[in-house]
Amino acid sequence: MQLAFLGWLGPAYLAAVAVPLAVIDVRERRLPNKLVLPGFIVVWLAQAVASAASADFWRMGLATLCGLALFALALLANRIGALGMGDVKLLALIGQVFGWWGVWPAALAVSAGILLAAIFVLAALALRRINAGSTIPLGPYLLLGCAAETALLFSG
Repeated sequence: MQLAFLGWLGPAYLAAVAVPLAVIDVRERRLPNKLVLPGFIVVWLAQAVASAASADFWRMGLATLCGLALFALALLANRIGALGMGDVKLLALIGQVFGWWGVWPAALAVSAGILLAAIFVLAALALRRINAGSTIPLGPYLLLGCAAETALLFSG
């Protein structure tokens, strides 16, 4: 039984919560658990059903490893004050979602978001809108990176 389309529930979930998450992050500098955490349940269940139906648990295992790896790296960044816990949880979810397609799609989604944030920061610094001690909401950029990776996966 082919249920591989269930892997697309992850990007669909991220798309569904992207606007409210981005707005809240910009306004309040937080990514609420009530929007991020249900994504783990949706994605994990969808991936589990798709894996069981195809008797191929490799994809789900890889996705889980990507999610755990990003969680660990982000948690280290949190411990030195570089990321908030909302960003840590969002990065873990992104790893689980895009790890379904492999390490590179997960890495590209995160890298694209961080690159977009870096471009914004450099431009804002050059225009003197922020200073070296300023913080920015990372969530909107990570979600834009997810949108870009979703477009690449869908077109390929």
